Amino acid sequence: MVNFKLAAAVLFSAGVATAWQTSVTSFVSTKNVQKNVKTINSFYQPKAVQARTSLNMVATDPTTGGGMFTASNSENRRVVPEDVRGRPTMKVVYVVLESQYQSSMTAAVKRINAGSDNMAVECVGYLLEELRNDDAYAQFKKDVEEANIFIGSLIFVQELAEKVVDVVMPERDNLDAVLVFPSMPEVMRLNKVGSFTMKNLGQSKSVVSDFMKKKKQEDGSSFEEGMLKLLRTLPKVLKFLPSDKAADARTFMMSFQYWLGGSPENLESLLVMVGQDYAAPVKAAMEGKEKVVTEEPVLLPDKAIWHPVAPSIVFENNEKYFEWYNKEFCPDAGIDPKTAPTIGLILQKSHINTKDDTHYVSLISELESRGSRVVSIYSGGLDFSGPVEEYFYDSAGRPIVDTVINLTGFALVGGPASQDHAKASKVLKRLNRPYMCAVPLVFQSFEEWQASELGLHPIQVALQVSLPEIDGAIEPIIFAGREGATGRSVPLSDRVNLLADRALKWANLRSKPSAEKKIAITIFSFPPDKGNVGTAAYLDVFDSIKAVLKQLKSEGYDIGDA
Repeated sequence: MVNFKLAAAVLFSAGVATAWQTSVTSFVSTKNVQKNVKTINSFYQPKAVQARTSLNMVATDPTTGGGMFTASNSENRRVVPEDVRGRPTMKVVYVVLESQYQSSMTAAVKRINAGSDNMAVECVGYLLEELRNDDAYAQFKKDVEEANIFIGSLIFVQELAEKVVDVVMPERDNLDAVLVFPSMPEVMRLNKVGSFTMKNLGQSKSVVSDFMKKKKQEDGSSFEEGMLKLLRTLPKVLKFLPSDKAADARTFMMSFQYWLGGSPENLESLLVMVGQDYAAPVKAAMEGKEKVVTEEPVLLPDKAIWHPVAPSIVFENNEKYFEWYNKEFCPDAGIDPKTAPTIGLILQKSHINTKDDTHYVSLISELESRGSRVVSIYSGGLDFSGPVEEYFYDSAGRPIVDTVINLTGFALVGGPASQDHAKASKVLKRLNRPYMCAVPLVFQSFEEWQASELGLHPIQVALQVSLPEIDGAIEPIIFAGREGATGRSVPLSDRVNLLADRALKWANLRSKPSAEKKIAITIFSFPPDKGNVGTAAYLDVFDSIKAVLKQLKSEGYDIGDA
């Protein structure tokens, strides 16, 4: 149970601004982020680019112009009211790491422009990687200079975070509100909602850390989980506090909840709430008028099991999930729950919130069409280890999955921000199942990736191939792309089939008798020559192979006449 008294004490004893400090910094580690991208920063320097001019980096298209590895265009995310009808107009500019918010934000703005009597909204969004392009960066600067509201989220790449700060900071006093959700500390310090700021972020100790430690001791909550619990508690406490500062802090916290909700309805409420209270032209026109009472944020649980056709949107324990799945879904789908392999999927909650889930649905459907059971879990934070331990075991503590696929593409603990490979490895070793980390295209559209001779974006290679491999992930198969115009995720059918093939092969390998398994042993031979086969400095290669074969034979493998 959340302690309201403690949450209120946080506000009074630490101050609203400093109360956020520790929880925000838990999402990021400047040192780790810098280390993760250090090896690829040089790739973006002019000389490096010139040295690769022979490569066809992206599809040539004069109508687009994003960063060096993305030809996406912010103009696809620009919404201008068709008919202002005499209403005051506020301009909103947003920057996000991934594109899944594009369709929800566009829908929210169009709903306001069509139905609100109090305001019209002009909105334009940028993907973080687009800011590498000089023309896109110049347009971003111009848009921020004209904006009333700036929104940023998941800005974790150091050199791009600096670009955002360089543009927004000079305009911060002129902006009516700045809302920055989990990002690097220097970007978080841009936050401004009335009297609420984060200018002292990271400069003093916060009482929130005590709250997080208490939650960890009580129920083992990770720092991110504790922060989300505190996030849900504070607005309930803040609305009983009369001061303007508390009201501004509550607006920020409510905005964060709306943003986490991600649906068009949630984002519409966010824009209406912030617009009528802080956007100068709208606020002035609303004087003497009754304000719109926005709906409470509609949020999914912080962690749960999700299935696209379930009568309940999510299940908060696997007993209820399998009661529905095994007894109702499996018979209709022709799946035998007693003999079917079970594939565990790890999903990104924001795709579920924004209903940008087609790529998830496609893989789930493909696996189930082949007779497999599926358990799809998500986390509201960046630590997926908790849901893995909670939902991938039965009540007796036995694993219920045969293969696990991480569809977020990020490290199991920390996502793109701050990784804890030791914790991830511990969790995965205990589970002891094949762990695959599939790759959704984040910084490229499907068309760009398909046309590129370079292939996967270098930053994505670091974040979604290299880092997951440190956890123990295997087979980084690209399975989904981003549709250039709408930003929505689209499944790549042949690669979804490949991913399903590999997952089920790994699952079936567990039940196959050892004598039927086939193992290949490769040995070194360089320079290519018969005399160099099996050479290795100070190593006895063939005796080692003999020892391995002896062990395999003792474990029931058929090694023939070897």
